[in-house]
Amino acid sequence: MYRTSEIYIAGQWVEPIGSEAISVINPATEEVVARLVLGSAADVDHAVTAARAAFPAFAASPKAERVALLRRISAALAARIDDLAAAMTLDMGAPTAFSRNSQAQSGIDHMATMADVLEAFEFDAIRGDTLISREAIGVVGMICPWNWPVNQIACKVAPALAAGCTMVLKPSEIAPLSALVFAECLHDAGVPPGVFNLVNGDGPTVGAAIAAHRGIDMVSFTGSTRAGIAVAKAAADTVKRVAQELGGNSPNVVLDDADLEKAVSEGALAVFSNSGQSCDSPARMLVPMTRMRDAAAIAKRVADGLRVGPPTEPGIDLGPLVSQAQFDKVQRLIAASIEARATLVAGGLGRPAGLACGYFARPTVFADVTEDMPTFVNEVFGPVLSLIGYSDEDDAVRLANLTEYGLAGRVQSGNLERARRVARRLRAGWIEINGPAFDYRAPFGGYKQSGNGREYGEFGLHDYLEIKGVLGWGR
Repeated sequence: MYRTSEIYIAGQWVEPIGSEAISVINPATEEVVARLVLGSAADVDHAVTAARAAFPAFAASPKAERVALLRRISAALAARIDDLAAAMTLDMGAPTAFSRNSQAQSGIDHMATMADVLEAFEFDAIRGDTLISREAIGVVGMICPWNWPVNQIACKVAPALAAGCTMVLKPSEIAPLSALVFAECLHDAGVPPGVFNLVNGDGPTVGAAIAAHRGIDMVSFTGSTRAGIAVAKAAADTVKRVAQELGGNSPNVVLDDADLEKAVSEGALAVFSNSGQSCDSPARMLVPMTRMRDAAAIAKRVADGLRVGPPTEPGIDLGPLVSQAQFDKVQRLIAASIEARATLVAGGLGRPAGLACGYFARPTVFADVTEDMPTFVNEVFGPVLSLIGYSDEDDAVRLANLTEYGLAGRVQSGNLERARRVARRLRAGWIEINGPAFDYRAPFGGYKQSGNGREYGEFGLHDYLEIKGVLGWGR
């Protein structure tokens, strides 16, 4: 069913040079569902050669052709939305409805949005006698994570295609199946040979080869801060551009004039969504100290009302964590928080009742979390909400910014002007005020150790472009 023994180079599915394989595990059952043959540094060489050969013609292609290509890809993904969703449910455990309506749909929407952005985008501008031209940066290496597989692939591939770049993609070896379906969609949509290439593999082999390769002009990486540092170091010798979306430990500031029931309920659901495995998860909820008990009761009600179980069953809210390693990490942080005397309001250690296997974690809420406790300091990346009390607005902002990360944040208030004021004070790249609709054109990316560069819409497109100034153009 899935091309787990092949990689995609120069418009063809081919066998990788090596024969090393790893197991793809269904996290809901802990069973092996596929054997993924890994690529090698030599496979990266072949993919880069194909991408470099395809670059001149694709970079010179008319904008209208690339707009049409993006629209065909969006349609091809839509035609196979159920296949994309099934792949993600199988290898990373997202519930079927969430896999389809959020995970897979995001890829369709990124492509369609980028087509609209490109249609209106001007690559050239005249300033006085100087031409300011934006040109495709070249061959892009893309290293993608497992938690939002289609979303993270699409928000890299879409702007690269729009810019006229060619690319080599390494999907996550933990959850690779949807990337294989994605590649088939691009092939069916008529992406020219060599423009898009896919090499499966692990980080130390294929990821490192992409980062260090002299034939790659830019690396776009999404993953942990630790891995992002390694990618940046490997890329430094060739002075290539490195765009990174890294870890997060995002605050949700619930101001004292907010509708507490609404703010806490929606904030808790946002944390538990995708089993907490989202880089922008608002896992640190800041509430007035005087409302801690009320907030804890609301959050407990939300956590206790969620259905955790096999992701293919109807009505399931939370599937499993992606792997044994991720399950173990979340359990360690829950245990450490209990030992640190955070107040356990809901959930806790172990699997939910009735689940004897699978990497299922209990939706967990801690109250009275202080700035020295494990779930305040660390990115949990699991279904764990921390309620943190603050004394006044300045204290809330201080606690919100008291992290090495700066990816995202939220502000809840009954006064829009007040919410805007607090949003400006948060040191993060993506802020949501009072539960807005999602915006695929807004810039997504972080401050501090959450990375550099931006994704989505025109902001993502700029990252894949070089700027050339031609003096005397207008004479």
